[in-house]
Amino acid sequence: MPKHIRLISFLVVCGLWSMPKAVHAQLIPPTLQLNAENLENQGLGLAQEAAQLGQFQQFELALPRAKLASQLAPNNDRVWFLLGGLHLQARDFDAAIAALQKAQSINPQNPDVVFALGSANFQQQNYQAAATYYQEGLRLKPDNPEGLFDLGNAYFMLGRLPEAIAQYNKSFSLDPKFWPAINNIGLINYEQGDIDSAIKQWQTSVNIDKQAAEPLLALAVAMYNQGKRQQALSMGEAAVRIDQRYANLDFLKENLWGERLLSDAKRFLELPRIQAALEQ
Repeated sequence: MPKHIRLISFLVVCGLWSMPKAVHAQLIPPTLQLNAENLENQGLGLAQEAAQLGQFQQFELALPRAKLASQLAPNNDRVWFLLGGLHLQARDFDAAIAALQKAQSINPQNPDVVFALGSANFQQQNYQAAATYYQEGLRLKPDNPEGLFDLGNAYFMLGRLPEAIAQYNKSFSLDPKFWPAINNIGLINYEQGDIDSAIKQWQTSVNIDKQAAEPLLALAVAMYNQGKRQQALSMGEAAVRIDQRYANLDFLKENLWGERLLSDAKRFLELPRIQAALEQ
């Protein structure tokens, strides 16, 4: 799971955006004399509004504010970072990369911008470029669990599986509650035919977070194939009720499920009990 590509799943506005309070944007009377500081304050106020709207996925409202903010405060890397993050969440990758590169040109030492550039390239399937950005981000911000996880995902997609596992293990060692890292080790184990090891990874993931639908479904699929069918069906029903997106094979593929697991998941998801759970 790329979270999961910050995939996954990418959260730019809540934890990463921090600006001093500024006045809200408003129509300026023509007679008012503006200076650079006033303009920047207007931009920061708009950026705050855009950040708040972005938290609620209201990109149609957030993006125009962020774009205007970048014009009013063109030398502020956080404003460009916000704009790039909003474009990234809206899946406009070219615009995201352009804004993030602008932020990087203003402040090359901002690791969050570098990680975001990695995410944008990852989602465009430019995995080598993504890995390079993640490596640079980790140089600036070492021992970052999510950065290590993201680098592991890039290595995963490049077929560098031992290196991917090493990054996932580093990520999990730094944050023992970050179950996506060991979940993805399970995905690799399963594709390599080591089903027992995959099951152990997913069991650990579920023990960390009972509401984690992905490892719960993966565990159900694996156990069903081992003949533990009643237990597996109960777990599968619970997983799709938690999050129905995991009943979509395309979504599973986006979360790095391999061909072996996808094939087994397809058969499992077609079972009458699982279909009934999806209809409830």
